[in-house]
Amino acid sequence: MGSVRLVDLMVAAVLALPLLVGAQGAGRTIYCCEVGGQPVCGDILPPACFGRAYREISPQGTVRRHVPAPLTAEEIARRDEALRLRREAEELALKQRRLDQALLDTYPSAAEIEVRRDRAVTELDRTIADLRVRENSLVEMKAKLAREAEGFKGRQLPTDLAENMHNVDGELAAQRSVIVAKIREREAIRLRFDEDRRRYLELTEGGRPQR
Repeated sequence: MGSVRLVDLMVAAVLALPLLVGAQGAGRTIYCCEVGGQPVCGDILPPACFGRAYREISPQGTVRRHVPAPLTAEEIARRDEALRLRREAEELALKQRRLDQALLDTYPSAAEIEVRRDRAVTELDRTIADLRVRENSLVEMKAKLAREAEGFKGRQLPTDLAENMHNVDGELAAQRSVIVAKIREREAIRLRFDEDRRRYLELTEGGRPQR
């Protein structure tokens, strides 16, 4: 810092007389930058200083202002990316605050979350059980039709029997697909309520009292 100050003073001293000839008092500004380790100065910004950091110096050698070099394309890209990431983080934080408030407004206690979870899971269990009953019925129907088809070995199946077998196969596949979907839904509901409970406890045990 001391060497920069000394250079500024020397530059100001060298330039003071020619730059102040005809000047009106101490209002004139000297512009200086470093090019190849050497100061380049003028009473207007020298072309060599374009695109570089420079200093505005008073005739007395006082640095009035440091002007940074313009950002490079890479620096602009980094700055814009940092701004984008900061905005995303702020938006996510705002969204989380809203979700947290909705969670606290929805449930009076963590126990209530457990009650609603168990209720939802029990309801799905009943639905899955009903679907299983229908699945078993279709399996029995499929076996019965297969036994009927055994009596036509080596011959073409009657049209109605072939259609029934095809329809049962299709319905059985669809039924099993629904069962798989309901099982996944059950697990998703359980996980969602468990996550709500975990977050609720974080919020309430972190200083926000249960209502």
